[in-house]
Amino acid sequence: MKSGKLIFCFIALFMILGCGGGGGGENTASAARLVSVTVTPSTLTLIKDTTGQFTATGRYSDGSTKNITSSAAWNSSNTAIATIDAAGTATALATGETEITASLESVTSSPAVLKVVTAESLEITPAHPSIGMGATQAFTATAYLSDGSTQNVTTAAIWSSSVPAVAAVGNTGGSKGWVTAFETGTTTLTASWGGLTAGTSVTVTPMDNVMKITANGSLCSSDDYPNKPCVSVTICAPGTTQCRTVDDILLDTGSTGLRVFKSVISDLPLTPVANATGQLANCTQYLDETAHWGPVQRADVILGNEKASNIPILVIDASFASVPSSCGTPEASPAEAKLNGILGISLFKEDCGALCADNISNKYYVCGDSTCSATTAPLTDQLKNPIAALPDDNNGAIIKLPAIAWGGAASVDGVLVMGIGTRSNNAPAASSVVFTTDAYGEFTTIFRGRTYNDSFMDTGSNGLFFNKSGLSSLISCGDWYCPSSTQSLSATIAGNAVDFRIGNATDLLNTSYHVFMELGGPYASFDWGLPFFLGRSVYVGIEGKSSALGTGPYLGYSF
Repeated sequence: MKSGKLIFCFIALFMILGCGGGGGGENTASAARLVSVTVTPSTLTLIKDTTGQFTATGRYSDGSTKNITSSAAWNSSNTAIATIDAAGTATALATGETEITASLESVTSSPAVLKVVTAESLEITPAHPSIGMGATQAFTATAYLSDGSTQNVTTAAIWSSSVPAVAAVGNTGGSKGWVTAFETGTTTLTASWGGLTAGTSVTVTPMDNVMKITANGSLCSSDDYPNKPCVSVTICAPGTTQCRTVDDILLDTGSTGLRVFKSVISDLPLTPVANATGQLANCTQYLDETAHWGPVQRADVILGNEKASNIPILVIDASFASVPSSCGTPEASPAEAKLNGILGISLFKEDCGALCADNISNKYYVCGDSTCSATTAPLTDQLKNPIAALPDDNNGAIIKLPAIAWGGAASVDGVLVMGIGTRSNNAPAASSVVFTTDAYGEFTTIFRGRTYNDSFMDTGSNGLFFNKSGLSSLISCGDWYCPSSTQSLSATIAGNAVDFRIGNATDLLNTSYHVFMELGGPYASFDWGLPFFLGRSVYVGIEGKSSALGTGPYLGYSF
């Protein structure tokens, strides 16, 4: 390659000499000359002790322009007010005004004016608001400057809440100044910027369409396993005030219907669902190979302060009738299952819809005196999504859980909000990412160049479970990944990148914490479990029901 360049040079020289006879030709090409220099912005106001950027643009005799910021010589007319470095970055030192110029090739710009002011005060708006439990409210931090002007410093300020369990405030990226109300009470919201601090009280009021979620917290009976989201559900004999409130109910977006162990509601006279040949029973099997079995009975189910009346639920009872072999060995007690029940609030109104209404499956059985036979189940008799059965706020739900620190937390409190866009506390964020799912509630995730069309979101899965796609650093340790160092990864959902981390499960689970954002394990497809929900508002749009986000089934999320 090098010798080729040399040969080319000799040939070029020969050609020039050969053409040199007759008249000494002139070089007609001339380089474009710098005509002017412009500095932008033409005026800039900076707070004392902050910096700002100027840009220099050169215009040439041939009409072209060029950014000459890094090659120009910069000057401040009063360096006691502000200095400016070779990159065009000005530093504000004292109140007053100075002129900024840029020069190149003996051409100097017209001066730009740099004004340095001080911040006199800081204000948060709205001041002292009351917001409904479950609502998300944007707050603004405004700085009042010594020249009488104001500056929005919301994204530059540091935000905090005195009682995050009542209302937490975002402090990263686009979440800065956004407050989510988790519990009734009062907290003080604080913004700090430029040596100034402002505060305002925020009062959270009760709302009928909200339920508290505790991940490994007060509503969970034990911490037998990590990332366990629990709610409290009130179950009543239909049409009566004979009720039982049951804690330690797993919140599960991956199933449909309420399932509760008989032992915790044994005193309630629920109504059996029966046909001409016997009692209807249900077998629900899960990805972890556990199963729940028992009779289908009708109950009133109260979520927050809203009632789903006379809906079919599963009363979990492994001793009921004769368990069919296709149901395996169902869990026999809350102690074995590590929960009192499961509240399934998936994308669907019924347990298995037309599939079970039109076909015999291993889901529904009719039980006589001693035997149970697989049967069809009409929609009216299938386990019902309690949210879809509410008189109001029945088009979906929003799950809001705050983010936690990497490395874990002892517990996390959040909210389940019934309805999407039906009240002041469930309006979806304008920046929400929304995508429809297929008839099974599944969607497409792309990870490391591989496409998984059967991925899903599931609060009932206590980790991020996915195919590592040949990533050798994700070492498996049983059901979990245990990389030697925390891995920063990214996948794509509906064209949007979702960043996540996977830590060493052995190390995480050996701490005193029970909730983790970086817990994950192997799976054939992609299961976006509870860690995905931490730090997000996740929308679950129920099939056939409309909201501002579209008609279900759909999923969505915002920060």
